[in-house]
Amino acid sequence: MAGKLTRRDRIKRGIRKRVSGSSARPRLSVYRSNKGIYAQIIDDVTGKTIVSASSLSKDFSATGTKIEQSAAVGKLVAEKAVAAGIKDVVFDRNGYLYHGRVKSLADGAREGGLNF
Repeated sequence: MAGKLTRRDRIKRGIRKRVSGSSARPRLSVYRSNKGIYAQIIDDVTGKTIVSASSLSKDFSATGTKIEQSAAVGKLVAEKAVAAGIKDVVFDRNGYLYHGRVKSLADGAREGGLNF
């Protein structure tokens, strides 16, 4: 790769120029791997993760397709966020297209009570 960035990294850098989380409105960041999907709510000012959830964590117990699991992770992270007193977030798709599992996670988080 010697100096060249992958497509997703270039897109991710462009998104992160515009999207930043504060304590009033933290950032909901999504990471998608082949096996699972991960979501974190991050305060970029302090550099701390406030809430996290993933399809591979011990407290997650949904089965079904990856899209159904993504929606369940979205609901789980939203429940944890509401319990921590967070209702408004900015969505960071992390360079992934807003489609499929990423969209499903976002819809699940909205269902769970987050606004973005």
